[in-house]
Amino acid sequence: MIVIDTDLSYIQNRLSINPVKFQTEYADASVNEIIQAEAAQGNQAAIALANEILNNVDLVIELFALADPANKFRILKEMTSEQMQKFLPQMEKEDLLLGLYFFTEDGLMAMLEKVPPEQLVNVAFQLFSKEDIIQLMPEKQLDKFLESAEIDKSMMLKHLMSIPPEYLAQMLENVTGEAVKDLDSYDMIKQIGKMNPLQYKDALQGMQPTQKQQLVLSLGKENPELFQLFDANAYTNMIKNQKEKPDMIKAMIVLEQEELIKMIKELPNDLLAIVITQIDTKVFAENMMKEFPEVLAKIMAV
Repeated sequence: MIVIDTDLSYIQNRLSINPVKFQTEYADASVNEIIQAEAAQGNQAAIALANEILNNVDLVIELFALADPANKFRILKEMTSEQMQKFLPQMEKEDLLLGLYFFTEDGLMAMLEKVPPEQLVNVAFQLFSKEDIIQLMPEKQLDKFLESAEIDKSMMLKHLMSIPPEYLAQMLENVTGEAVKDLDSYDMIKQIGKMNPLQYKDALQGMQPTQKQQLVLSLGKENPELFQLFDANAYTNMIKNQKEKPDMIKAMIVLEQEELIKMIKELPNDLLAIVITQIDTKVFAENMMKEFPEVLAKIMAV
């Protein structure tokens, strides 16, 4: 049974029912019973109201006091998860974000790992500068980045110009075993470009960590989509270790609404109902009228 704080005073005033009659004859009557009884007695206002109800959104809001989140919650608690989920696409992203506070940090990060890579990177960009991301990224991730087939060799060689000559010389010496003499950066990069795939890989992996960071940052600044090459858990571990939960959730505003809805759907029904009470009252009423008129009729009968 759905029992909400229906505004019976509105019914009394709208139908011009004498207060004494209202208190004696309709003390325990439902909204529906009052309207039907008055209509049967020829009350034209009751006849008009019976025709209007469930078709006038402002009337529904006032009659069922839907501006009160407690009333929304009581209605939602009687619905199935599938029924409640129909409200989620109508909610503002900011209101959906509030539901994320019900999850633990581990739960949030587990869900964040499943979003499309470009959206995960956008969340990371909200929390960190590109420089910070590269500094915090494990060296294995930097190696994975540098070995990626997504990075054209000519692009890599171009960005090697950002590496100081002494480190380019070290790259060559590590692979060839021979000291580099009288070569400028251009000549050394040209030699690196002529290496076979195995030597080329060894040259990149043999760089000093700080130089790997510099090279990856140079590539990433010119092509921000390359930040998607890092593993999802590298980002979520970074976020979890460096940021507080409110900051995490605030940054997730850049996720597509579809992804936020997927997360909110993971909540148990009672918490899902609490989240949906944040929905705009008019939107809630319109959805109730369109999707669940039988629920409103059930409330009127109580």
